[in-house]
Amino acid sequence: MTNYDFDLICIGGGSGGIACAKRSAISYGKKVLCIERARLGGTCVNVGCVPKKVMWSAAHIAHTLKHDMEHYGFSSGGEVTLDFPKLKQARDKYVKRLNGIYANGFTKAGVECVFGEATFVDQHTVQVTDKDGQVTNYQGEKIVIATGGRPHFPPGEGIEEHCVSSDGFFELEDLPKVAVVVGAGYIAVELAGVLNSLGSETHLVVRKGRALRDFDPLVSEALDDEMVKAGIFIHRNTNGVAKVTSDGGSKKNLFLHSGDVIYNADVVLMAAGRVPNTEDLCTDCEWAPNTETLHLEKCGVKITPRKYVIVDEYQNTNVENIYALGDVCGNVELTPMAIAAGRRLADRLFSSNPIHSTSKVSYEYVPSVVFSHPPLGTCGLTEPKANEKYGKENVKVYTSRFSDSHYGIFDVKPEDKPKTVMKLVCAGLDEKVVGIHVLGMGSDEMMQGFGVAMKMGATKADLDSCVAIHPTASEELVTMGTWGTSPQESGAKVSPLNGAAAAEPKLN
Repeated sequence: MTNYDFDLICIGGGSGGIACAKRSAISYGKKVLCIERARLGGTCVNVGCVPKKVMWSAAHIAHTLKHDMEHYGFSSGGEVTLDFPKLKQARDKYVKRLNGIYANGFTKAGVECVFGEATFVDQHTVQVTDKDGQVTNYQGEKIVIATGGRPHFPPGEGIEEHCVSSDGFFELEDLPKVAVVVGAGYIAVELAGVLNSLGSETHLVVRKGRALRDFDPLVSEALDDEMVKAGIFIHRNTNGVAKVTSDGGSKKNLFLHSGDVIYNADVVLMAAGRVPNTEDLCTDCEWAPNTETLHLEKCGVKITPRKYVIVDEYQNTNVENIYALGDVCGNVELTPMAIAAGRRLADRLFSSNPIHSTSKVSYEYVPSVVFSHPPLGTCGLTEPKANEKYGKENVKVYTSRFSDSHYGIFDVKPEDKPKTVMKLVCAGLDEKVVGIHVLGMGSDEMMQGFGVAMKMGATKADLDSCVAIHPTASEELVTMGTWGTSPQESGAKVSPLNGAAAAEPKLN
């Protein structure tokens, strides 16, 4: 029997790699090594969810000061200004503290962590080159690839030279007067909303008719309306950016494939998509040409034409002792998804409990939020996807559109008040809830609980059986349609319908 240096080597110290490493060490006493080439925490902590939420919160405060407070009788007594460098300093300090917390977590868990560039030597050996050029080989019985992803620059003259990525957004020292955001996904929408609310003249460039086209049409169209009302200039049907030029100073000009030109931008932010960090994982291998450093051909791990690592539902690659999880696999690229996958993989690999022998993560009914202005929450199937899966005749949809009570006292025309829109997508004779989509104030906080309900198989009748919390926006989701008239079937283990007694816990 071969003696390896470690029971498990995790390549990548982001959310998924950290979760798998710590679970393996703490819960199962395994000897674990984590290899990270930059800062602990990965995209989420350093250039993603965490600093993004800080900026969203700042933008939310700015929006309240500019648009809301006077309606509630408050006066600023003068101009309220933003000290952007101070905000950046505080945000960066917070992120650095989180890096330290992750490092301390590894120490307490007994996980060894090394920093450097990882390269496969064979299916059990990884070579690490540190910042000083020192090379060390480590052997692991099992190896997890959790290297995440990175922003993608599309081809075009001057694009990479004159643009910043979503990573680069967090390096900005000052708030740009004119900002152009290119992209139609959630990152583009979020950063455009932040820049606009903080005071930049903001342009959003989308290839087709609107952003978030893969989201349910009700919420994506409503968000489009709200972005226009907020003052974001949306350039539609552009087919993308042809080239970006500089005036020789700080200003950039964008030339779009549609023929339109946007002049004198201070910052051009490319958020046209992300790619997995396999670009640095493989060289001279037929499934991923023109890649380097990790040398996947040395261990035989296969990737897709788009360079995602191929895994099955248990995170297994085609090599028996090598696994992959998180954004590098391209399936539900969300931080909590990678964390769940990492923990479940550790359970399956190292637990002696038979219940964990088939442990895996579920990629169905994953709630998520776009931190737009206003925020957008979603879980499950869109209406078009539900129609495709179940047949339109088997799908019933409930919708609602209203102004949040927050805007009730605003002395503006009703049509000018920000709107909340909601949709329940139900399927089958029992009207099982297969999709919930919400745009509006508070949607970011309300989706978690409804996600639990959907995972448990809630029907429309189950939602109706829950007494509404008033006055809230979320009560609309449990009072839609003619309340209490949907088929009286429950997805619950103990039905809550028709005033039934609540379920009781199992006692010893």
